[in-house]
Amino acid sequence: MHIKILGSAAGGGFPQWNCACRNCRELRAGKLNASARTQCQVAVSGSHAEWFLLNASPDLRMQIVGTLELDSRGHLRDPEGLGERGVRHSPIVGVVLTGGDLDQVLGLLHLRELEPLHIYATASIRRLLREQNIFFNMLTQQPWQSVWTDLVPGERFALVASAESTSKLVCQAISLGGGLPAYVGEKQAADVRPVEAILGLFLQSSEDGERMAYLPAVPAVDDRLLSMLESCDLVLFDGTFWADDELVRVQGGGRSARQMGHLPISGPGGSLERLAKLSRPHKVFVHINNTNPILDKDSPQYREVREAGWEVAEDGWEFRLRQAKPTLAL
Repeated sequence: MHIKILGSAAGGGFPQWNCACRNCRELRAGKLNASARTQCQVAVSGSHAEWFLLNASPDLRMQIVGTLELDSRGHLRDPEGLGERGVRHSPIVGVVLTGGDLDQVLGLLHLRELEPLHIYATASIRRLLREQNIFFNMLTQQPWQSVWTDLVPGERFALVASAESTSKLVCQAISLGGGLPAYVGEKQAADVRPVEAILGLFLQSSEDGERMAYLPAVPAVDDRLLSMLESCDLVLFDGTFWADDELVRVQGGGRSARQMGHLPISGPGGSLERLAKLSRPHKVFVHINNTNPILDKDSPQYREVREAGWEVAEDGWEFRLRQAKPTLAL
């Protein structure tokens, strides 16, 4: 299995366009030991010929253009630049949605250029996008343009784009609870099943048994989830906030991390504590908010997560899973 982290920041990226917090201010000034990041986006492949996106970030277009394996340049078949399918081709064959937040779905509109696409989502999220938002009709300009498949939390399914698919990946989505996107009104909310609102994804190679988890938004961690994470070779986990009151302290008000559906990294019951006993997986924080001190490699918080066995994802990282031993290729 081949995993590429195209973007590693939470919504707004890093630095965030309208933010002058310490991290954003010092990064712009070149005084922070950190790298800029685009909004969270992961791509996976089991065959290197077909790629599936886990969500579709608002930064997706430039993430694709900056990634040879996902850009049409990497799949040209003749010296004049004409692929087997002509001048247009994409190795991206599908998208799996973990929810309906704008940061997870806006990138779908970048994929409207009449390429066949298989989209996996819960029935609730599909209805929000296809039946209650006319913008997403751009994905159905032609009957063959997009195929939507309803996934059911807890059930396993082959991740395929067509009958000829070579993906070799099996996916299982689990419900993580949590709330609905902010744009969902009271009338729309009545049509959404809470168990279908926020998902975590577990992907496994049907060929080698390699297994990874992708959980960019985690409201809480129970014992069942811990057991599932222990079975993985690689875990990409919600690293949005360091502290529960992080935004309150930075902004002078607002909601806590838990109120926003994100388990903080630090503190009692935080992810460092809850996941401390995981021994098998390679653990990586993703979806990191611009206010999070772990972005600064000189900070005590960064040292703490590294000493606890975690890595802090950066854009452009890629992992190759081979017999339960992830290899980070930069």
